[in-house]
Amino acid sequence: MFSAHVAPTGGPSLPQVRRLVTALPGPQSAHLMDRLRRSVPRAVSRPNLPVFAAAAGGGVVVDVDGNSLIDLGSGIAVTTVGNSHPRVVQAVQDQVSHFTHTCFMVTPYQQYVELAEALGGRYPGIAGESVRAAFFNSGAEAVENAVKIARTATGRQAIVTLDHAFHGRTNLTMSMTAKANPYKSGFGPFAGEIYRMPGSYPFRDHLSGEEAAQRMITRVRSLVGDYNVAAVVLEPIQGEGGFIVPAPGFIPALAEWCAETGAIMVVDEIQSGIGRTGDFFAIEHENCSPDMITVAKGLAGGMPLSGVVGRADLMDAPGPGGIGGTYGGNPAACAAALAVLEAIEEEALLSRAREIGALLVSGLEAIDDPRIGDIRGRGAMIAIELVDPETGGPDSPLAKQIAEYAIGHGVIVLTCGTFGNVLRFLPPLAISDDLLKEAMSVLKGAFSAL
Repeated sequence: MFSAHVAPTGGPSLPQVRRLVTALPGPQSAHLMDRLRRSVPRAVSRPNLPVFAAAAGGGVVVDVDGNSLIDLGSGIAVTTVGNSHPRVVQAVQDQVSHFTHTCFMVTPYQQYVELAEALGGRYPGIAGESVRAAFFNSGAEAVENAVKIARTATGRQAIVTLDHAFHGRTNLTMSMTAKANPYKSGFGPFAGEIYRMPGSYPFRDHLSGEEAAQRMITRVRSLVGDYNVAAVVLEPIQGEGGFIVPAPGFIPALAEWCAETGAIMVVDEIQSGIGRTGDFFAIEHENCSPDMITVAKGLAGGMPLSGVVGRADLMDAPGPGGIGGTYGGNPAACAAALAVLEAIEEEALLSRAREIGALLVSGLEAIDDPRIGDIRGRGAMIAIELVDPETGGPDSPLAKQIAEYAIGHGVIVLTCGTFGNVLRFLPPLAISDDLLKEAMSVLKGAFSAL
């Protein structure tokens, strides 16, 4: 199983082919998996990939047994520019040769400031000098700090989130997350003043964006009250919930309501942002400007870094020392993020994301199987929802079977969705057309075999 391929930028010099030299898992991966079972708690989800990575780049992951697999997961939307993009590698090496840490709140450094300026310059609808940014480590930390800022700025407590949302694994962000198993079961009690509302799910609710927004606003008015809401927190494309793209008009209608009532609109771009959808921020597609945006995942090319970016008057609401953290905005991670932004700009990766999206949609449409109920997403963030053709109900066993078939045949595919019936495709933007086409061929074979 080979695919000729000219390696693009975005990874080390690797065999850029899908090649299985042994059945998965190979002997070294099997040995490591046995050690994992004896040393790592089961709560750290058992990997559904029967391989251990040795190297990765250019759209492939090479395991310790020499198998080369096509990567349609990007470490859950993290390695957008590639697993070890040369710019990122050089930036990190240069930075750690000077210092690895000082704590920005103790002794600040230039990279943090440059990154705040760069993201401010990208903020949709607001001039860069009217934007501030603060950096943390994980997406959940970013969401949690956005809530703190919104509550301080408004003097209100209520936080509104949506059905099918995923915002993190801390106590507060678990409370904001919709799916119980595995994210919430057994971990309560949860944070108060969190109110979940129906959002927009065109494949399931068949409502226009305006209708879905009015349904949600009516519910908020009756259950919470317009002027008790500190923030509405939403994903412009719901990630873990199933890559749900809201109907046109839904988000602008909510933004208008927020502006009228003084609620803060926080857009969670942790999975959809930093070029993934073909716009720098997915919210740009909605032609509205949010009050705050949370970022992480693809921001720093695999280094742990997250942030809250937003209107200066809101970001300045907490007092000195009110937000931060010992490791927040680590200098090496900030240097990596600056390199990521350079790569996106200079290598035209936004247009590449749109090209990848077109190839994925075309390949998925060619499968032409009635069990594919919906194909949706934008750019390099595409998914298919699998259903029972007779009832239209979710078919989660099939999603698991397709993913396992694909992985067994050398293609890394991830599942998601509240009901576990969605296959999501998040290839790195460094992947080639040939590898994408080969991956689609494997998926077509999976549907035929099952």
